[in-house]
Amino acid sequence: QVQLVESGGGLVQAGGSLRLSCAASKSIFSINVMGWYRQTPGKQRELVADIWSGGVTHYADSVKGRFTLSRDIAKNTVYLQMNSLKPEDTAVYYCHAIYGGLKYWGQGTQVTVSS
Repeated sequence: QVQLVESGGGLVQAGGSLRLSCAASKSIFSINVMGWYRQTPGKQRELVADIWSGGVTHYADSVKGRFTLSRDIAKNTVYLQMNSLKPEDTAVYYCHAIYGGLKYWGQGTQVTVSS
């Protein structure tokens, strides 16, 4: 199993920045995929960005050029740097990981962007 602990959400004005952190209970080298999804009420959870164990990253079109996913292997932590935030980025952000063929989720952290 993998435990994921998130931090870094909050309230920010449009155009501002936030950084989300997700610390894993295992070496992220052993985790196939890590990344972030987000969800707003009444909508399906959508992929924001993820990074595969080999280092390849993927981003949703809506965040390309604004969000950057990175990882600190020594800390078993993945970061999502979010810049130029927009009100439509408001959502609960969930860290996720795929390990041993199973998907794991963090508890979620609220990001609210005011106009």
